Amino acid sequence: MLVASRVQAKRWRAETVTAELTPRHQVFREEVRAMLAAELTDEIKQATAQNTTVFADREVALAWQKILHQRGWAGVAWPVEFGGTGWDITQRHIFAQECTRAGAPDLIPLGLRMLAPVLFRYGTKHQQDYYLPKILTGEHYWCQGYSEPGSGSDLASLQMRAVRDGDDYILDGTKIWTTHAHFADHIFCLVRTDPTARKQAGISFILVEMDRPGVSVKPIITLAGDHEVNQVFFDAVRVPITHRVGEENDGWSVAKYLLEFERGGGTASTGLWSGLLETEALLDELAKDLTANEMAELRGRAATLQMAITALQQMEDTVLAKLARGQNPGPNSSLLKLLSSNLGQSLAALKMSTLAYYAVPDNNQLMRLGEPGIGTQAAWTATGTYLNNRASTIFGGSNEVQKNIIAKTVLGL
Repeated sequence: MLVASRVQAKRWRAETVTAELTPRHQVFREEVRAMLAAELTDEIKQATAQNTTVFADREVALAWQKILHQRGWAGVAWPVEFGGTGWDITQRHIFAQECTRAGAPDLIPLGLRMLAPVLFRYGTKHQQDYYLPKILTGEHYWCQGYSEPGSGSDLASLQMRAVRDGDDYILDGTKIWTTHAHFADHIFCLVRTDPTARKQAGISFILVEMDRPGVSVKPIITLAGDHEVNQVFFDAVRVPITHRVGEENDGWSVAKYLLEFERGGGTASTGLWSGLLETEALLDELAKDLTANEMAELRGRAATLQMAITALQQMEDTVLAKLARGQNPGPNSSLLKLLSSNLGQSLAALKMSTLAYYAVPDNNQLMRLGEPGIGTQAAWTATGTYLNNRASTIFGGSNEVQKNIIAKTVLGL
Protein backbone atom coordinates (compact mmCIF):
# COMPACT_ATOMS: atom_id res chain seq x y z
CA MET A 1 0.00 0.00 0.00
CA LEU A 2 2.79 2.42 0.93
CA VAL A 3 4.68 1.61 -2.25
CA ALA A 4 1.55 2.24 -4.31
CA SER A 5 1.06 5.55 -2.51
CA ARG A 6 4.58 6.68 -3.34
CA VAL A 7 4.27 5.67 -6.97
CA GLN A 8 1.01 7.59 -7.28
CA ALA A 9 2.51 10.68 -5.67
CA LYS A 10 5.57 10.63 -7.92
CA ARG A 11 3.36 10.20 -10.96
CA TRP A 12 1.49 13.34 -9.89
CA ARG A 13 4.78 15.21 -9.87
CA ALA A 14 5.75 13.95 -13.30
CA GLU A 15 2.61 14.87 -15.18
CA THR A 16 -0.99 15.89 -14.95
CA VAL A 17 -3.14 12.86 -15.75
CA THR A 18 -3.19 13.22 -19.51
CA ALA A 19 -6.32 11.10 -19.91
CA GLU A 20 -8.30 13.80 -18.09
CA LEU A 21 -7.13 16.60 -20.36
CA THR A 22 -8.69 17.52 -23.67
CA PRO A 23 -6.34 18.33 -26.55
CA ARG A 24 -7.03 22.02 -25.95
CA HIS A 25 -5.99 21.71 -22.30
CA GLN A 26 -2.88 19.73 -23.23
CA VAL A 27 -1.87 22.57 -25.56
CA PHE A 28 -2.53 25.05 -22.75
CA ARG A 29 -0.38 23.03 -20.34
CA GLU A 30 2.51 23.08 -22.80
CA GLU A 31 2.07 26.85 -23.20
CA VAL A 32 2.29 27.30 -19.41
CA ARG A 33 5.36 25.05 -19.18
CA ALA A 34 7.08 26.96 -21.98
CA MET A 35 6.37 30.28 -20.27
CA LEU A 36 7.74 29.00 -16.96
CA ALA A 37 10.87 27.64 -18.61
CA ALA A 38 11.50 30.92 -20.39
CA GLU A 39 10.55 33.51 -17.76
CA LEU A 40 10.75 32.04 -14.25
CA THR A 41 14.23 33.08 -13.17
CA ASP A 42 16.55 31.14 -10.87
CA GLU A 43 16.56 34.12 -8.50
CA ILE A 44 12.78 34.02 -8.12
CA LYS A 45 12.81 30.23 -7.63
CA GLN A 46 15.55 30.40 -5.01
CA ALA A 47 13.80 33.14 -3.05
CA THR A 48 10.54 31.16 -3.16
CA ALA A 49 12.22 28.00 -1.88
CA GLN A 50 13.69 29.89 1.07
CA ASN A 51 10.43 31.55 2.15
CA THR A 52 9.03 30.44 5.53
CA THR A 53 6.03 32.76 5.85
CA VAL A 54 2.44 32.78 4.60
CA PHE A 55 3.09 35.13 1.69
CA ALA A 56 6.06 35.34 -0.64
CA ASP A 57 8.49 38.20 -0.20
CA ARG A 58 6.94 41.40 -1.57
CA GLU A 59 9.63 42.12 -4.18
CA VAL A 60 9.69 38.50 -5.38
CA ALA A 61 5.92 38.27 -5.68
CA LEU A 62 5.66 41.60 -7.50
CA ALA A 63 8.44 40.65 -9.91
CA TRP A 64 6.55 37.49 -10.79
CA GLN A 65 3.24 39.34 -11.02
CA LYS A 66 4.80 41.81 -13.48
CA ILE A 67 5.90 38.93 -15.71
CA LEU A 68 2.44 37.36 -15.61
CA HIS A 69 0.66 40.67 -16.15
CA GLN A 70 2.62 41.27 -19.34
CA ARG A 71 0.98 38.10 -20.66
CA GLY A 72 -2.43 38.98 -19.26
CA TRP A 73 -2.14 36.14 -16.73
CA ALA A 74 -2.13 37.99 -13.39
CA GLY A 75 -5.92 37.85 -12.90
CA VAL A 76 -6.18 34.06 -13.02
CA ALA A 77 -9.75 33.92 -11.69
CA TRP A 78 -10.86 37.40 -12.78
CA PRO A 79 -13.64 37.97 -15.32
CA VAL A 80 -12.44 39.01 -18.75
CA GLU A 81 -14.29 42.31 -18.53
CA PHE A 82 -12.06 43.37 -15.64
CA GLY A 83 -8.81 42.27 -17.27
CA GLY A 84 -8.83 38.64 -16.18
CA THR A 85 -7.88 35.51 -18.07
CA GLY A 86 -11.35 34.03 -18.44
CA TRP A 87 -9.77 30.59 -17.92
CA ASP A 88 -11.98 27.63 -17.14
CA ILE A 89 -11.59 25.49 -14.01
CA THR A 90 -9.21 23.01 -15.68
CA GLN A 91 -6.93 25.76 -16.95
CA ARG A 92 -6.74 27.28 -13.47
CA HIS A 93 -5.78 23.89 -12.03
CA ILE A 94 -3.15 23.34 -14.70
CA PHE A 95 -1.67 26.78 -14.12
CA ALA A 96 -1.52 26.34 -10.34
CA GLN A 97 0.02 22.87 -10.61
CA GLU A 98 2.64 23.84 -13.16
CA CYS A 99 3.64 26.98 -11.23
CA THR A 100 4.05 24.96 -8.04
CA ARG A 101 6.12 22.28 -9.77
CA ALA A 102 8.36 24.90 -11.36
CA GLY A 103 8.98 26.66 -8.03
CA ALA A 104 7.11 29.88 -8.79
CA PRO A 105 5.89 32.03 -5.88
CA ASP A 106 2.23 32.50 -5.07
CA LEU A 107 1.00 35.96 -5.94
CA ILE A 108 0.00 38.07 -2.93
CA PRO A 109 -3.74 37.32 -2.58
CA LEU A 110 -4.89 40.34 -0.58
CA GLY A 111 -5.69 42.45 -3.62
CA LEU A 112 -5.91 39.86 -6.41
CA ARG A 113 -8.01 37.16 -4.73
CA MET A 114 -9.66 38.88 -1.75
CA LEU A 115 -10.42 42.56 -2.41
CA ALA A 116 -10.94 42.21 -6.16
CA PRO A 117 -13.99 39.86 -5.90
CA VAL A 118 -15.50 42.31 -3.40
CA LEU A 119 -15.08 45.16 -5.88
CA PHE A 120 -16.54 43.02 -8.68
CA ARG A 121 -19.71 42.60 -6.63
CA TYR A 122 -20.00 45.63 -4.32
CA GLY A 123 -17.73 48.28 -5.84
CA THR A 124 -18.99 51.36 -7.67
CA LYS A 125 -18.03 51.85 -11.29
CA HIS A 126 -15.51 54.49 -10.20
CA GLN A 127 -13.98 52.15 -7.59
CA GLN A 128 -13.71 49.34 -10.13
CA ASP A 129 -12.14 51.59 -12.77
CA TYR A 130 -9.64 53.08 -10.32
CA TYR A 131 -8.58 50.20 -8.08
CA LEU A 132 -8.80 47.04 -10.21
CA PRO A 133 -6.20 47.97 -12.86
CA LYS A 134 -3.75 48.96 -10.11
CA ILE A 135 -4.33 45.68 -8.26
CA LEU A 136 -3.69 43.80 -11.49
CA THR A 137 -0.39 45.55 -12.19
CA GLY A 138 0.78 45.47 -8.56
CA GLU A 139 0.92 49.26 -8.37
CA HIS A 140 -1.31 49.04 -5.29
CA TYR A 141 -0.16 46.67 -2.55
CA TRP A 142 -2.95 45.88 -0.07
CA CYS A 143 -3.21 44.62 3.49
CA GLN A 144 -6.26 43.59 5.51
CA GLY A 145 -7.54 45.45 8.58
CA TYR A 146 -9.93 43.03 10.28
CA SER A 147 -8.66 41.75 13.66
CA GLU A 148 -8.25 44.00 16.69
CA PRO A 149 -6.59 43.35 20.08
CA GLY A 150 -9.95 42.33 21.55
CA SER A 151 -11.68 41.16 18.39
CA GLY A 152 -10.23 38.17 16.59
CA SER A 153 -12.47 35.12 16.38
CA ASP A 154 -15.35 37.34 17.54
CA LEU A 155 -14.71 39.80 14.74
CA ALA A 156 -18.14 41.43 15.00
CA SER A 157 -17.10 42.89 18.36
CA LEU A 158 -14.58 45.23 16.67
CA GLN A 159 -14.33 48.74 18.12
CA MET A 160 -12.41 50.83 15.56
CA ARG A 161 -14.66 53.85 14.96
CA ALA A 162 -15.51 55.78 11.80
CA VAL A 163 -17.47 58.95 12.52
CA ARG A 164 -19.09 60.98 9.74
CA ASP A 165 -17.76 64.52 9.30
CA GLY A 166 -19.26 66.08 6.19
CA ASP A 167 -18.02 64.14 3.19
CA ASP A 168 -15.42 62.25 5.23
CA TYR A 169 -15.11 59.61 7.90
CA ILE A 170 -12.76 60.17 10.85
CA LEU A 171 -11.11 56.85 11.80
CA ASP A 172 -9.82 56.06 15.30
CA GLY A 173 -8.63 52.69 16.57
CA THR A 174 -6.19 49.90 15.85
CA LYS A 175 -5.85 46.68 13.85
CA ILE A 176 -3.54 43.81 14.73
CA TRP A 177 -1.87 40.76 13.10
CA THR A 178 -1.92 42.77 9.87
CA THR A 179 0.13 40.77 7.38
CA HIS A 180 2.55 42.84 5.25
CA ALA A 181 1.25 46.18 6.57
CA HIS A 182 4.89 47.34 6.60
CA PHE A 183 4.95 46.84 2.82
CA ALA A 184 1.42 47.92 1.92
CA ASP A 185 0.34 51.26 0.50
CA HIS A 186 -3.40 50.53 1.00
CA ILE A 187 -5.51 48.74 3.60
CA PHE A 188 -9.13 47.59 3.51
CA CYS A 189 -10.74 47.90 6.92
CA LEU A 190 -13.84 46.99 8.87
CA VAL A 191 -14.93 49.93 11.03
CA ARG A 192 -17.85 50.63 13.35
CA THR A 193 -20.05 53.35 11.89
CA ASP A 194 -23.06 52.85 14.21
CA PRO A 195 -22.11 52.00 17.81
CA THR A 196 -25.79 51.80 18.83
CA ALA A 197 -26.71 48.98 16.42
CA ARG A 198 -26.26 45.27 17.13
CA LYS A 199 -22.71 44.13 16.50
CA GLN A 200 -22.97 42.96 12.90
CA ALA A 201 -25.36 45.73 11.82
CA GLY A 202 -23.17 48.73 12.60
CA ILE A 203 -20.06 47.91 10.55
CA SER A 204 -18.81 49.41 7.26
CA PHE A 205 -16.06 48.42 4.81
CA ILE A 206 -13.54 51.21 4.10
CA LEU A 207 -10.51 51.57 1.80
CA VAL A 208 -7.63 53.61 3.23
CA GLU A 209 -4.29 54.80 1.86
CA MET A 210 -1.49 53.90 4.28
CA ASP A 211 0.23 57.29 3.82
CA ARG A 212 -2.72 59.28 5.19
CA PRO A 213 -1.85 61.42 8.24
CA GLY A 214 -2.53 59.49 11.45
CA VAL A 215 -1.74 55.99 10.13
CA SER A 216 1.24 54.26 11.77
CA VAL A 217 2.60 50.70 11.77
CA LYS A 218 4.32 48.81 14.61
CA PRO A 219 6.09 45.51 13.78
CA ILE A 220 5.31 42.21 15.52
CA ILE A 221 8.06 39.57 15.37
CA THR A 222 6.69 36.03 15.23
CA LEU A 223 7.81 32.91 17.08
CA ALA A 224 9.71 31.94 13.93
CA GLY A 225 11.66 35.23 14.06
CA ASP A 226 9.91 36.64 11.00
CA HIS A 227 8.58 40.16 10.57
CA GLU A 228 5.38 39.24 8.78
CA VAL A 229 2.61 40.79 10.88
CA ASN A 230 2.07 44.20 12.44
CA GLN A 231 -0.21 46.39 14.51
CA VAL A 232 -1.66 49.37 12.63
CA PHE A 233 -2.85 52.49 14.47
CA PHE A 234 -5.39 55.05 13.21
CA ASP A 235 -5.35 58.43 14.98
CA ALA A 236 -8.00 60.79 13.59
CA VAL A 237 -7.44 59.54 10.04
CA ARG A 238 -9.65 61.40 7.57
CA VAL A 239 -11.01 59.28 4.67
CA PRO A 240 -13.56 60.32 2.00
CA ILE A 241 -16.96 58.63 2.15
CA THR A 242 -16.38 57.59 -1.47
CA HIS A 243 -13.81 55.10 -0.10
CA ARG A 244 -16.60 53.03 1.46
CA VAL A 245 -17.44 49.80 -0.38
CA GLY A 246 -21.10 48.85 -0.15
CA GLU A 247 -23.71 50.60 1.94
CA GLU A 248 -23.00 52.19 5.29
CA ASN A 249 -23.53 49.71 8.15
CA ASP A 250 -23.67 46.79 5.68
CA GLY A 251 -19.95 46.03 5.88
CA TRP A 252 -20.56 42.71 7.61
CA SER A 253 -22.11 41.35 4.40
CA VAL A 254 -19.08 42.57 2.43
CA ALA A 255 -16.68 41.08 5.00
CA LYS A 256 -18.34 37.65 4.95
CA TYR A 257 -18.20 37.60 1.16
CA LEU A 258 -14.49 38.45 1.21
CA LEU A 259 -13.75 35.79 3.82
CA GLU A 260 -15.24 33.11 1.57
CA PHE A 261 -12.52 33.91 -0.97
CA GLU A 262 -9.80 34.18 1.67
CA ARG A 263 -10.70 30.77 3.08
CA GLY A 264 -11.68 28.87 -0.03
CA GLY A 265 -10.72 30.69 -3.19
CA GLY A 266 -7.25 29.23 -3.69
CA THR A 267 -5.72 25.86 -4.49
CA ALA A 268 -4.12 24.80 -1.21
CA SER A 269 -3.89 21.16 -2.26
CA THR A 270 -1.33 21.99 -4.96
CA GLY A 271 1.09 23.43 -2.42
CA LEU A 272 0.44 20.55 -0.02
CA TRP A 273 1.16 18.02 -2.78
CA SER A 274 4.43 19.78 -3.49
CA GLY A 275 5.38 19.74 0.19
CA LEU A 276 4.50 16.06 0.49
CA LEU A 277 6.68 15.17 -2.50
CA GLU A 278 9.59 17.16 -1.02
CA THR A 279 9.19 15.25 2.24
CA GLU A 280 9.11 11.90 0.45
CA ALA A 281 12.29 12.86 -1.37
CA LEU A 282 13.83 13.68 2.01
CA LEU A 283 12.85 10.24 3.30
CA ASP A 284 14.82 8.70 0.44
CA GLU A 285 17.77 11.04 1.07
CA LEU A 286 17.89 10.41 4.82
CA ALA A 287 16.99 6.72 4.75
CA LYS A 288 20.46 5.72 5.95
CA ASP A 289 19.90 7.71 9.16
CA LEU A 290 16.54 6.10 9.98
CA THR A 291 15.73 2.71 11.43
CA ALA A 292 13.30 0.40 9.64
CA ASN A 293 10.62 1.15 12.24
CA GLU A 294 11.14 4.91 11.93
CA MET A 295 10.95 4.71 8.16
CA ALA A 296 7.75 2.64 8.28
CA GLU A 297 6.12 5.10 10.70
CA LEU A 298 7.03 8.13 8.58
CA ARG A 299 5.93 6.40 5.35
CA GLY A 300 2.59 5.60 6.98
CA ARG A 301 2.05 9.23 7.98
CA ALA A 302 2.93 10.31 4.43
CA ALA A 303 0.42 7.86 2.94
CA THR A 304 -2.34 9.11 5.25
CA LEU A 305 -1.58 12.70 4.24
CA GLN A 306 -1.60 11.75 0.58
CA MET A 307 -5.16 10.41 0.85
CA ALA A 308 -6.33 13.50 2.74
CA ILE A 309 -4.74 15.86 0.19
CA THR A 310 -6.46 13.97 -2.64
CA ALA A 311 -9.81 14.47 -0.88
CA LEU A 312 -9.04 18.17 -0.39
CA GLN A 313 -8.24 18.54 -4.09
CA GLN A 314 -11.62 17.05 -5.02
CA MET A 315 -13.34 19.53 -2.69
CA GLU A 316 -11.43 22.39 -4.28
CA ASP A 317 -12.69 21.24 -7.68
CA THR A 318 -16.23 21.72 -6.41
CA VAL A 319 -15.49 25.24 -5.18
CA LEU A 320 -13.66 26.22 -8.37
CA ALA A 321 -16.60 24.96 -10.42
CA LYS A 322 -18.90 27.26 -8.44
CA LEU A 323 -16.54 30.18 -9.00
CA ALA A 324 -16.47 29.42 -12.72
CA ARG A 325 -20.28 29.69 -12.74
CA GLY A 326 -20.08 33.10 -11.08
CA GLN A 327 -21.14 31.77 -7.67
CA ASN A 328 -19.38 32.41 -4.36
CA PRO A 329 -17.82 29.48 -2.46
CA GLY A 330 -20.37 29.49 0.36
CA PRO A 331 -19.81 27.34 3.47
CA ASN A 332 -17.49 25.05 1.50
CA SER A 333 -14.85 27.73 2.04
CA SER A 334 -14.96 27.09 5.79
CA LEU A 335 -14.49 23.37 5.30
CA LEU A 336 -11.56 23.96 2.93
CA LYS A 337 -9.95 26.39 5.37
CA LEU A 338 -10.35 23.92 8.23
CA LEU A 339 -8.93 20.95 6.33
CA SER A 340 -6.08 22.75 4.55
CA SER A 341 -4.87 24.41 7.77
CA ASN A 342 -4.81 21.11 9.65
CA LEU A 343 -3.11 19.31 6.76
CA GLY A 344 -0.51 22.06 6.45
CA GLN A 345 0.38 21.67 10.11
CA SER A 346 0.53 17.88 9.82
CA LEU A 347 2.80 18.14 6.80
CA ALA A 348 5.14 20.59 8.54
CA ALA A 349 5.30 18.26 11.53
CA LEU A 350 6.06 15.29 9.26
CA LYS A 351 8.94 17.17 7.66
CA MET A 352 10.34 18.08 11.07
CA SER A 353 10.10 14.43 12.17
CA THR A 354 11.84 13.32 8.98
CA LEU A 355 14.68 15.81 9.37
CA ALA A 356 15.01 15.29 13.15
CA TYR A 357 18.27 16.92 14.31
CA TYR A 358 18.91 18.33 10.82
CA ALA A 359 16.05 20.82 11.38
CA VAL A 360 18.23 23.58 12.83
CA PRO A 361 16.03 26.24 14.50
CA ASP A 362 17.85 29.39 13.33
CA ASN A 363 18.48 28.49 9.70
CA ASN A 364 15.86 30.93 8.41
CA GLN A 365 17.57 33.70 10.43
CA LEU A 366 20.87 32.92 8.71
CA MET A 367 19.17 33.16 5.31
CA ARG A 368 17.77 36.58 6.17
CA LEU A 369 21.34 37.67 6.92
CA GLY A 370 22.41 36.43 3.50
CA GLU A 371 24.30 33.45 4.90
CA PRO A 372 23.91 29.80 3.85
CA GLY A 373 21.99 27.57 6.24
CA ILE A 374 23.41 24.68 8.22
CA GLY A 375 23.03 21.08 7.07
CA THR A 376 21.03 19.81 4.11
CA GLN A 377 19.37 22.62 2.13
CA ALA A 378 15.95 21.03 2.62
CA ALA A 379 16.33 21.67 6.36
CA TRP A 380 16.95 25.40 6.06
CA THR A 381 13.28 26.36 6.08
CA ALA A 382 11.78 23.45 8.05
CA THR A 383 11.68 24.97 11.54
CA GLY A 384 10.65 28.44 10.37
CA THR A 385 7.82 26.97 8.30
CA TYR A 386 6.71 24.71 11.14
CA LEU A 387 6.57 27.58 13.65
CA ASN A 388 4.84 29.92 11.20
CA ASN A 389 2.28 27.22 10.42
CA ARG A 390 1.14 27.10 14.05
CA ALA A 391 -0.88 30.23 13.31
CA SER A 392 -2.70 28.76 10.29
CA THR A 393 -5.51 27.31 12.40
CA ILE A 394 -6.13 30.79 13.85
CA PHE A 395 -5.74 33.38 11.07
CA GLY A 396 -8.51 33.75 8.52
CA GLY A 397 -10.93 32.44 11.13
CA SER A 398 -9.92 29.88 13.75
CA ASN A 399 -10.79 26.19 13.53
CA GLU A 400 -13.50 26.73 16.11
CA VAL A 401 -15.09 29.51 14.04
CA GLN A 402 -15.05 27.32 10.90
CA LYS A 403 -16.70 24.45 12.79
CA ASN A 404 -19.42 26.78 14.07
CA ILE A 405 -20.10 28.03 10.53
CA ILE A 406 -20.30 24.47 9.19
CA ALA A 407 -22.57 23.41 12.05
CA LYS A 408 -24.94 26.30 11.44
CA THR A 409 -25.05 26.65 7.65
CA VAL A 410 -24.51 23.04 6.54
CA LEU A 411 -25.79 20.85 9.37
CA GLY A 412 -28.52 23.24 10.55
CA LEU A 413 -27.49 22.91 14.20
